[in-house]
Amino acid sequence: MLIHRKVRGVGICAFIGAIAFAATPVQTPKPASGEAKPVKVALRRITETQYRHTIADVFGSSIKGPSIKINARFEPEKRVDRLLAIGSAQLSLTSSGFEQYFALASSISDQVLGEQQRNASVPCKPADPSRADDACARLFIEKYGERLFRRPLTKSEALARLRTASGGAKQSSDFYAGLKLALTSLLLAPEFLFRVEVAEPDPANPQQYRLDGYTKAARLSFLLWDSPPDQELLAAARSGAIHTKDGLKQQVSRMVASPRFEDGARAFFTDMLQLDGIENLVKDPTIYPKFNQSVSDSAREQTLKTAVELLVRQKRDYRELFTSNDTFMNRPLASVYRIPFASSASSDWAPYTFPPSSERSGILTQVSFLSLFAHPGTSSPTKRGIKIYEIFMCQGTPDPPADVDFSRVQDSSKGTVRARLLDHMQNVGCAVCHRRTDPPGLALEHFDGLGQLRTMENGTPIDVTAGINGVKFEGAQGLGQYLHDSPGVPACLVRNVYAYGVGRTAGQQDEDYLLEQAKAFAGSGYRLPDLMVQIASSPEFFKVVLPDGAEPVSGTATTATAPPTTSKGSVP
Repeated sequence: MLIHRKVRGVGICAFIGAIAFAATPVQTPKPASGEAKPVKVALRRITETQYRHTIADVFGSSIKGPSIKINARFEPEKRVDRLLAIGSAQLSLTSSGFEQYFALASSISDQVLGEQQRNASVPCKPADPSRADDACARLFIEKYGERLFRRPLTKSEALARLRTASGGAKQSSDFYAGLKLALTSLLLAPEFLFRVEVAEPDPANPQQYRLDGYTKAARLSFLLWDSPPDQELLAAARSGAIHTKDGLKQQVSRMVASPRFEDGARAFFTDMLQLDGIENLVKDPTIYPKFNQSVSDSAREQTLKTAVELLVRQKRDYRELFTSNDTFMNRPLASVYRIPFASSASSDWAPYTFPPSSERSGILTQVSFLSLFAHPGTSSPTKRGIKIYEIFMCQGTPDPPADVDFSRVQDSSKGTVRARLLDHMQNVGCAVCHRRTDPPGLALEHFDGLGQLRTMENGTPIDVTAGINGVKFEGAQGLGQYLHDSPGVPACLVRNVYAYGVGRTAGQQDEDYLLEQAKAFAGSGYRLPDLMVQIASSPEFFKVVLPDGAEPVSGTATTATAPPTTSKGSVP
């Protein structure tokens, strides 16, 4: 216990110091002795799913029996410009967050190096299990360090963990106890919890920089698999093959063809569709007695299963996401949708196709979207309309004026929402935005705040006619067809995939590239795997723009050098 507390205290200080240093702006490095230095160009905290996928991928093949358990609450993520992937570049860790990561790292180390697992997880046997064995510890540290850091450890990084393992083994008279401390140190390192992107001088273009091979590999793997690079991708980074057109294309094609591409697609759509919000979804139980945690979890899973089946497995047109009624159903959701379900097990999923009479039309009429963008006790055409523009058209909506009176529109005891919104729009300050955002939401008003079908509200028939940009349509099916036919919808997906992958908002300098990608997407029949391949294979996906205060890298595993550079460059 004494060893545990001592190492824990040192770990906290070292970790907080490393985070503070990484977040401190410094001057762009200047050439010294005729040699330019690699620089850090981005720091992005890994997400909860990336953490979970990493642990499963790195240790899953090395242990026997049940997979490693990860029971923890992760630090909140931040959504910026529609995506959590962009907000990850603005995140650090709180002290309580680090305590959670420490407990998690200790638990994982105990599981990986437990008596039943150590023979499989450690690639060697110590000469004496009661003493330190630097040679065996080094093999373990370098093997797992490379996978966790997504690059080979530097000499100083490996030596620091080797000293930790040796010191812990000597104090406890247990080789594996020392190894646990070393593994815990790796799992707590900023280089694991944050994606550190590094640019190196480009040997072929002395005045420019390129992302180093390991950064390219990580950018690819997190986009396509939501996980760190595997051994083959790391080998391509190590050999430099990833810098060649053929080598890059080979890796991208391999990864998209892998079953793990489904994990990447699920992570992307969870972010783009803002499905993380379902975790905090609240409904009034007196109004929606069918709502519970099982319904909430199932609603999220239904949408993800639908997207993956339609777009990844069947490789159908992305625009069918708004018109196809092919989906999956389980018992909790069947109760909300008011349809019969044969299986007695609530967790069983079965394919299901809604009939035209259901008025359903793609994912916009699934419980996830309809319940997530509504109030606890009522529907909300305005919320739904805002999110349709934001998520599927990449168009934002200004916040309402501070002095707006919402009392009339919030009174759900009289008339229909449409009538109350029309009354609300008599306020001059509200009319401009509401005339734009409300129509798509009004087309969905045959579905209440939970997503249940209805045709009346307070004894009054609900009118679901609407129009956008002069195009008139009726109900959810008309809205779904409008989105299917709108060229701005697939163009928005292209923008989201690119921003998600590079971790920044697409700017004016990216517009020509995005237009070109949107045309290629249309030419491919709007197929998601083809879009991922074309973006991940393009030089622009790895473009470098050195930020002000780019931090020089010391002791990096990257060895490429170049002549002095005096200007910031953007190269693949």
